[in-house]
Amino acid sequence: MNIIIAGDGEVGFHLAKMLSGENHNITIVDPHQELLKMIESHSDLLTITGDSTSISVLEQANIRRADLLISVVHDEKINITTCVLGKKLGAKRTIARINNTEYLTVENREIMRSLGIDAMVCPERIASKELVRLLSQTAATEIFDFSEGRLSLFLIKLDESAKVLDKTLTQIAMENPRLDFRAIAIHRNNKTIIPKGNDMFKLGDLAYVITKPDGIDDLLRLGGKQRQEIRNVMIVGGGRIGRKTARRLERNMNVKLIEADKDRCLNLIDQLEHTLIINADARDIDLLEDEGIRNMDAFIAVTNDYETNILTCLLAQRYGVKKVIPLVENIDYIDISQSIGIETIINKKLITASYIVRFTMDAEVTSIKCLSGIDAEVLEFVVKPGAYVTKRPIKKIEIPKGSIIGGIVRGMHSYIAIGDFQIHEGDKVVIFALPEAIGKVQNLFN
Repeated sequence: MNIIIAGDGEVGFHLAKMLSGENHNITIVDPHQELLKMIESHSDLLTITGDSTSISVLEQANIRRADLLISVVHDEKINITTCVLGKKLGAKRTIARINNTEYLTVENREIMRSLGIDAMVCPERIASKELVRLLSQTAATEIFDFSEGRLSLFLIKLDESAKVLDKTLTQIAMENPRLDFRAIAIHRNNKTIIPKGNDMFKLGDLAYVITKPDGIDDLLRLGGKQRQEIRNVMIVGGGRIGRKTARRLERNMNVKLIEADKDRCLNLIDQLEHTLIINADARDIDLLEDEGIRNMDAFIAVTNDYETNILTCLLAQRYGVKKVIPLVENIDYIDISQSIGIETIINKKLITASYIVRFTMDAEVTSIKCLSGIDAEVLEFVVKPGAYVTKRPIKKIEIPKGSIIGGIVRGMHSYIAIGDFQIHEGDKVVIFALPEAIGKVQNLFN
């Protein structure tokens, strides 16, 4: 596939890096010459320095042969203009990153489509939804739903209270014969293991699990986790993510939002009916104490200063806050954050990539989750007529090395993948895959 990525920083570069291993021809258009020099020195990607809204620049990028044009500049007006021009100049499909959720209504989607924008991604909106979901399942480090929650991905860090420590998967299955979940990966010492029956869980492991709704309670019990009720939430940062999250939470929880910019606070007062807006610097420890940080159940830091987000979350943990979630944009900081005790993070690059990558696949993919802190993805494929996976039971399918089937959705029902299960045409199959396996995995479903 010929792909053009218009960016103005790390989001475009990260997306290109993810896609470069899939035999795509990728061209990056970016106004920052120094960044492009760095990209060229570390990859074989074709780069063009320039403005993606320039017709001559798009033509230089060979827009007429582009199968996919992706514009992820921070300014949504540039993204919209780039996609409109790109479609007129011959791009087969276009995707624009946008900030204004007004464009996402059914009526406005049709207007944007008529202009030449085939799909839109709003990372802030997705991040807000993910934050709310994490507060509803506080025991998990990471959560993602497939097929409206018929299957879910849970990430749980195993501590001393986990009942599965030093037990093999086979032993756990024998002791619990009716489990409605399946471990699909273990991350240990910066290495990812796709577990087999004789693999054993160890203290500190990050366990990735596919579960049915009925399996969540057993999963948390064996993982040594308890559901925690969240009533009081403090949000630091009144930007788009903070505002959207407060709006989703304020009718059911007590929400305090701290924002340093006075003008933004005045705007927030008009937009949030039941949230207490505080104009202050969240790095002020005395202020946090005065505002009752000790009584908070959750602390969310989503400012544009990612070091502030990490530091204030560490501070909140010292005060006993049950759940802390920082926005961390530097992917290299994810491992560091987890190593110093912050288990759950939000990253807009991964959110954007999760939405866009499925448009580059040959097989039909309804959902993708690019995982935090681990170079892997969990994908939901639709099984095509005559696909290889329909030919034999799961135990006889030659699954590519570096991948594993976690579960299947068939209509309104979901199933955990076991050896005798027969996959049918039209099923949705959730599969975990390391980067080197993704291309091969697609062939199972076509």
